[in-house]
Amino acid sequence: MNLAFWRRKDGQPKKRKSAVREWLDAAIFAIIAATLIRTFIFEAYTIPTPSMEKTLLVNDFLFVSKISYGPRIPNTPLAVPFTHHTLPGTKYTKAYSEAIHWPYKRLPGFTRIKRNDVVVFNFPEGDTVALEQQDQSYYGLVRALGREAVWENYHVTSRPVDKRENYIKRCVAEAGDTLSIKDGVVFVNGRQAPIPSESERRYTVETNGDPLNPDRLEELDITSSPDASLSSGLFIYNLTPGNVKDLKNFPVVKSIKPYFSGEMSVFPYDTAHYHWTEENFGPLYIPKKGATVKIDSTNIAIYDRVIRVYEGNKLEAKNGQFYINDKPTNSYTFKMNYYWMMGDNRNNSLDSRYWGFVPEDHVVGKAWLIWMSYGHGSIRWSRLFRTIK
Repeated sequence: MNLAFWRRKDGQPKKRKSAVREWLDAAIFAIIAATLIRTFIFEAYTIPTPSMEKTLLVNDFLFVSKISYGPRIPNTPLAVPFTHHTLPGTKYTKAYSEAIHWPYKRLPGFTRIKRNDVVVFNFPEGDTVALEQQDQSYYGLVRALGREAVWENYHVTSRPVDKRENYIKRCVAEAGDTLSIKDGVVFVNGRQAPIPSESERRYTVETNGDPLNPDRLEELDITSSPDASLSSGLFIYNLTPGNVKDLKNFPVVKSIKPYFSGEMSVFPYDTAHYHWTEENFGPLYIPKKGATVKIDSTNIAIYDRVIRVYEGNKLEAKNGQFYINDKPTNSYTFKMNYYWMMGDNRNNSLDSRYWGFVPEDHVVGKAWLIWMSYGHGSIRWSRLFRTIK
């Protein structure tokens, strides 16, 4: 048997790798392979809030498909593997370096973002963060407290697109659509949008004076709002369309009506021109790549952030005239597509009604499969390996 291939050119036997070297090589290969899969194919994601209930529950563990819409090339390729924006075990230490920054580029995918898709994306207002209040929008804090107070009391930092917090919502309007909300019902291009079967909204439930049986409510998985009791015989509940049908059969129930909060602190935060609320909103045009809109003092609040932040232009107003990149203009042509995202738990979701459009370069992927779900102290077996619709 010819064993010449086991020998070096100098005739000396080839040294075998030590056990430590073999383990190190295997670990490096595993890290590289897992990083490539996580970047270009799919990524695990956990539902942290109830904004998508009952479609998705807190502590549902998902796989998010990167290849559905096309994998996005990282903006910041120099990063600690398997981390997002902060090093584990630290409060504020960055897990990435911006020494290399690549522009937005997306590889071809199998489909495009469509209405009713459940989408994971980077939080559009996450470009600036108050580190001690990372669960809140920096811009919301500035509106509430003032910029000076925020900068005096918090550590403020900036983040590139791919290192902003991940959010998950349902796409209710695509680029080029016109959206409006009337009494809590979404309309797209003048037609009522489909209502997800497991979506929730608040209703006032009027009874004959008696409370509803809590055991029956638990069986139906019905939860009350924090201010559940308005008065004797009048209650607020978060209900799915199916819950509404079930409660109408309760003998003590007299009526069920949608509950309206009248919240007016919504996008674009221009009460001089827009008196929109979370339940009555629009009409609003969703920007589409290549489309041109007129801009003036009445709508600049809507498109200001698109022009300046998302598409990187210099925008100024001088003597009643708008200047983009130092050139006077009364119109703007969009460079990217944008989307309108809303949570299925419509009265308990911070979504596009509060921070506006989601640019295409913020899209991470399509929510695909629930591979694990945990709640009430045990595994929710019925939710395992359920596809997301």
